[in-house]
Amino acid sequence: MPNILICDDERDIVSALKIYLSSEGYTIFEAYTGRQALEIAREHQLHLILMDIMMPEMDGISATAKLREEYNVPIILLTAKSEDTDKVLGLNVGADDYITKPFNPIEVVARVRSQLRRYTTLGGMEQKPSKLVTGGIVMDDEAKTVTVDGDPVSLTPIEYNILHLLMSHPGRVYSSAQIYEQVWNETAFGSEGAVAVHIRHLREKLEIDPSNPRYLKVVWGLGYKMEP
Repeated sequence: MPNILICDDERDIVSALKIYLSSEGYTIFEAYTGRQALEIAREHQLHLILMDIMMPEMDGISATAKLREEYNVPIILLTAKSEDTDKVLGLNVGADDYITKPFNPIEVVARVRSQLRRYTTLGGMEQKPSKLVTGGIVMDDEAKTVTVDGDPVSLTPIEYNILHLLMSHPGRVYSSAQIYEQVWNETAFGSEGAVAVHIRHLREKLEIDPSNPRYLKVVWGLGYKMEP
């Protein structure tokens, strides 16, 4: 079963989430600071991380940035309503999703399932070509690898799935809401910012000149497309 790290300086939150997630069969690791989270990630193979933002020693944003230097596992931020700026910052440094406190543990379990499903299968339930090619971008969906002009590119699960969606339908324009609903498997409410952040990350990794992209195009007022 997947290994999940819960990192929050509020021990009651860690204990509550552990009860719900353990009942799903997941193996749970606990941390109460960002530094502890990094240590556990280095010692154990993790499949998902729940990360609080405001913590002592090292906050969740800094810990997420450090984790992204080495790992592509899904990271879900646990945030307070007053931390809207931090939510965007967290997505900017590599978080895949966020849940606002106070939260319903059942919602957390559902988000965890969704992220793990994408991380472990990356859309593999559908029969699609194993390799997708757009110009110099090659996606091998069996090996779960992406190269640009022969050079490997490291993508997070969310970035991979957005790219897979767009490369599977070159030239088709997807709105932010459509991308969110197909990649996150959730109804889109105010999702434009999250999608835009991940698109920007993809451009930075795939494009020679991200400000003048060759592949990932924006169609103003409509959405995004992969230039065929």
